[in-house]
Amino acid sequence: MRNYFSILSFLAFIAQDLCADSFIYNSFNNHGVIGLVNMPTARFYDEASYGITIYDGTPDQKITMTSFPYDWLEASFFYTNIQGKPYCDRAFDFVCQQDYKDKGFNFKLRLKEEGLWPAVAIGMNDVAGSGYYSSEYIVGSYGLNRIDFHFGLGWGVLDGSNDSFKNPFGYIYDGFKDRPDFTEDKGGQLQPNRYFSGKTTSPFFGLSYAINEKILFKLESDTTTTPGNIGYEEPKYGYSFGFDFSIKDNFSIGISSERGNYFSLKFIYKNNPKESKKAYKYKKSEINKPTDDKYVKFRRNIQNNGIGVNKIIETQDSIGIELTQFTHPNLDIIEEIIQSASIDSGINKNIKKDLRIANLQAATEFDDEFENSAKVIYERKKSRNFYTTNTFTLRPFLASREEFFKGALLFENNSEYVISDNFFFSSNLKYSLLDNFDDLRVPPVNTYPAQVRSDIKDYLRNIDEGIIIGRAQLDYHVTLKKNHHLMFTGGILEEMFSGIGAEYLHFKHNSKYAFGFEVFEVQKRDYEMRFGRLDYKNVTYSANFYYRNYKYIPFDMKLSYGEYLAGDEGATFELSRSYLNGMKFGIFASFTDVSKEQFGEGTFDKGIFFNIPIAGNLLSYTWRPLTKDPGAKLVRKHNLYDLLVKFKPYNY
Repeated sequence: MRNYFSILSFLAFIAQDLCADSFIYNSFNNHGVIGLVNMPTARFYDEASYGITIYDGTPDQKITMTSFPYDWLEASFFYTNIQGKPYCDRAFDFVCQQDYKDKGFNFKLRLKEEGLWPAVAIGMNDVAGSGYYSSEYIVGSYGLNRIDFHFGLGWGVLDGSNDSFKNPFGYIYDGFKDRPDFTEDKGGQLQPNRYFSGKTTSPFFGLSYAINEKILFKLESDTTTTPGNIGYEEPKYGYSFGFDFSIKDNFSIGISSERGNYFSLKFIYKNNPKESKKAYKYKKSEINKPTDDKYVKFRRNIQNNGIGVNKIIETQDSIGIELTQFTHPNLDIIEEIIQSASIDSGINKNIKKDLRIANLQAATEFDDEFENSAKVIYERKKSRNFYTTNTFTLRPFLASREEFFKGALLFENNSEYVISDNFFFSSNLKYSLLDNFDDLRVPPVNTYPAQVRSDIKDYLRNIDEGIIIGRAQLDYHVTLKKNHHLMFTGGILEEMFSGIGAEYLHFKHNSKYAFGFEVFEVQKRDYEMRFGRLDYKNVTYSANFYYRNYKYIPFDMKLSYGEYLAGDEGATFELSRSYLNGMKFGIFASFTDVSKEQFGEGTFDKGIFFNIPIAGNLLSYTWRPLTKDPGAKLVRKHNLYDLLVKFKPYNY
């Protein structure tokens, strides 16, 4: 212990003026939490930041994706592979002969930012998982130039120190003195009686030292419980240390010595989109000529920023513009573009807007008197258009019972034929360049109440059988009257279902609320994913309610109730956070009339979804711990709210 504090004193002495609490000088620990080697810290990244950690230790290996919906909230999910631990206890089953696999969620909440006193955070690991990594902590952090000091208390898996003492929460309530040794219903649900519970808690402390901008040294008292459920070796020492080497701004490699038993390796990718994908900036048209009139310049400036101009009208006092756009995620950007375009064009009159998407009237400042008294300056000629793009995409399938990682590299074509302003045909075609789905053979444990998603392996095995159809559908949109919108859809709706249906939405762009309903008659597609169909049919429907909060904690919420693809009935709750650059993080959970026993492992359908920038484009992905049939919904290309929310103000 004396040597440990000697190191602290030496590093403090040589420290230079450099901020310790920053995106550069903080990195993820082995579990995808901003921290040291295994211990957490009270540090956070800016909201909208995210990262991926790939860890190779002994005996566990782990992939963790971490996001920061807010400056004060860190959320992550992980998959782990525990080497040498059987997947199950049936010796005759070949599935049981592979390594054990697990998944779960981690959360960390900032209680206090650093000031005169340290930053303080509280967190939980392996929430709603099987409990192998189940732990809670309270941690403080204080930076001194190049050094960042950390100290805290750990419960559960983090309560493995010889210096542990009685759980202080036990003095408040006796229930905190006992920590259950088991998880309810094989995990998959919240278990509050475990949190911050146990006879004891362990103190931990550590530091990180920025040797320079490329090398970060980490040292900690490691209170990880051994052997625990993971099967760690008994520690030779009570501390761990390591070095993180920054290869590029967003990519680093970490090498650590853990408790004197073994060396581990981790790869870290982190991104702060506020820097890498900044908010949209107005671009003036470069083809404007001095001889062009102000209306031509105005139209070109707007169109140069991804917004279509349908019509320009004018009265003595005002100019009216009818616009359509699919590009920008919120009204703030659109209004900034209009204002900048008008200034660059020399237009000084008041501008009234009629905003449309797929010819749905999202918001309008026009009235009958204005339109009747105005003269038409410009009107776009109606025409049919065809758009097509080709991309390479990665299709992951994680933690199957056959193998930890399965995936495919796909060549995809996305095309759209604009028949009219409100009538579209869109398609998605896929071709597998490389995949390892052929040995996905283990059937699902149960398929109650009907097999609508749990046969995903049957679809994936055929993904290399030539060109497959991901989507081929017709969409027709109409605004019946102000704030009342309809969409009709038919065709191949997704990889697993075809069908026809309709959606209604009541939407006011300046209201916090929107509501509507949808109904679809669907039929299961066959496993070749072309034009064949299976026998299963159903009518799925839901009533939907949307809410956007603009005050202290900005968020978007969706509540829906109805019948799902498998015929079960219930409600789905979604909570998400969107950003000016188009990024989005969200969580969801569905609770239906399927009982816990009928659902099996996992208890209920839940997961996360996100849009993040990858190679300059936004990647959309939805992750579930388990692929089950209850709570399954159609994977639609978009719904009415997805379109019209682009004309709501951003919720800062």
